[in-house]
Amino acid sequence: MNHQPVDPTTATSFLPMVSVVVPIYNGEADLPELINCLLSQTYPKERVEYLLVDNNSSDRTLAILKTSTENCPITIHPLSETKIQSSYAARNTGIRAAVGEIIVFTDADCRPQPQWLNALIQPFVNEEVVIVAGEILALPGTTLLEQHAERQETLSQKHTLEHSFRPYGQTANLAIRRIALEKAGLFRPYLTTGGDADICWRILGENIGRLEFASNAIVQHRHRATLKELQSQWRRYGRSNRYLHELHGVDLMREITPKECGYRLIRWLLKEIPRDIKKALAQPTIGIAGKATLVDLLNTPIGLFAARARTAGQRDTKLLENAKIIDRL
Repeated sequence: MNHQPVDPTTATSFLPMVSVVVPIYNGEADLPELINCLLSQTYPKERVEYLLVDNNSSDRTLAILKTSTENCPITIHPLSETKIQSSYAARNTGIRAAVGEIIVFTDADCRPQPQWLNALIQPFVNEEVVIVAGEILALPGTTLLEQHAERQETLSQKHTLEHSFRPYGQTANLAIRRIALEKAGLFRPYLTTGGDADICWRILGENIGRLEFASNAIVQHRHRATLKELQSQWRRYGRSNRYLHELHGVDLMREITPKECGYRLIRWLLKEIPRDIKKALAQPTIGIAGKATLVDLLNTPIGLFAARARTAGQRDTKLLENAKIIDRL
């Protein structure tokens, strides 16, 4: 992965046709804010289309999508993927309908900032660049779990871009040259998680081109607010580890055993909590809220809860045979 500077003069005249693909499942609550974010994009409106793909939603998603195209100053194409229940199948439906030279991906619960597309597209001025990953930052959170995830930068692309096997970008904020998809194939439609890594690794593995990181191409995303949501998120990460192990041979994540979990909780109770409280008492003008917040104090048990969920997800899943199928244009 490289971080080559872009000539501002060249970048301002580089305006390829862009297709933004968004898979949506029961996104009724998210659509108004998402569409407002798309309306606020500074990339020339005549050079971008938005393909919003409903994936068998049971709410009013499809009806809202169809209504949103009426008298809209941007080009929105409402589409449906009804055969396969998978965000990757929905993305493939969008890709097939797209006319852009660059295909951009985000999700319905993401909030792209106004300069997002401008910044995400600029690195493609270099013809060697075939994948660009933008940054994912947290929307302001109020719950303890949201604040913990923000502190850990859980969704940041810096984690995936530093993957020991190959870098990859998450589809919450990712752009791929159409020609790379033509050569390496589309998403695996029956895969339920890990498809972003898989498609990036297939493209990079075939030496079609290189990946760039656009740190100023920002999408905001809401962190999980409840233990149930957090558990589901990290179980999915565990399943992704297993699938990518079977598809690409990457190492499985080390499992956190109950014994290790117990040891670390005892260490947390006997060493970490007294240490953090001592720090807070040493500066009474700042107090516990400033020097050692509740997020700090609960960092270890929350982290262990997530790690155990990931372990369970990795252990209890197996890649189905049809999940190996790669769609083609």
